[in-house]
Amino acid sequence: MDLVGFGYAAVVILESIWSYRRKGGIVFLLAGLVLGLLSAYGAYRISSDQRDVKPSLYAAFFLATLMGTRFKRSKKVKPAGLIAGLSFLMILRLVLLLL
Repeated sequence: MDLVGFGYAAVVILESIWSYRRKGGIVFLLAGLVLGLLSAYGAYRISSDQRDVKPSLYAAFFLATLMGTRFKRSKKVKPAGLIAGLSFLMILRLVLLLL
């Protein structure tokens, strides 16, 4: 079972809910929920076959890019820097799973 992947998905979902409650952006809530669910689906797929990392890798790459640019622009660690850093670490983990 890919506990790290499920934990990452939970953090993405919880951060999107937290950001929605704080600022009220419905678009960010929906995007966070969709990407969090895609990450959870990817963790489920990795649990079945350790080399099936595509869904998780797509979600982590998209989040790292999007939140990395938001962090660079705003310089706020939470939520942009946190999610960008976790997404980058998730990408490294997934690449190592392929080796």
